[in-house]
Amino acid sequence: MALAQAIMTSLLDADLSGSELARDFEKSMGFFWQSTHQQIYQELRKLAAKGWLNKREVNQSGKPNKNVYGLTLAGREALADWVFGPTKVQPTKDELLLKLYNLSDDNVEHVIGEITHRREEVMQRLYLYEAIRRRHYDDPGSLPVRHKGVYLALASGIHQGEQFLSWCDEALTLLATVTGSAGH
Repeated sequence: MALAQAIMTSLLDADLSGSELARDFEKSMGFFWQSTHQQIYQELRKLAAKGWLNKREVNQSGKPNKNVYGLTLAGREALADWVFGPTKVQPTKDELLLKLYNLSDDNVEHVIGEITHRREEVMQRLYLYEAIRRRHYDDPGSLPVRHKGVYLALASGIHQGEQFLSWCDEALTLLATVTGSAGH
């Protein structure tokens, strides 16, 4: 997925400044698409230059003026065309998996600690996902079409997190036999 499409998707419902977009991005698409504020601002300029976003300056009292971006008709059409294009699957890049290829008696305790830490991070993310699901998507069948899509993306994150927790438990149980620990 390209950052351009993620930004345009974020602007479907409302015009936003770069900082508002970055903040909202972190609370939604940031769960599965990472980017820095600098990357977002660079992409906003590119999209505006293509005519896919409009940019207007908004005066603020006591603060510098801010630029607010909105999706143009050409941007909506480009986004719609992208949806109909082929979907690219990104290969997984996870240092933890690479470290497992280097597992040894010397580092097994450290790797167990990393798996335990990752498990805790995923548990926290799942807690957040479930809170979002309960608050906004409790009845998926009654949602408007676009929000059904958002729900399905959220459900995918929940299922992947649950699968990862299961893998962590399997890994910790197996590695406990190497260290002689009674479990995790």
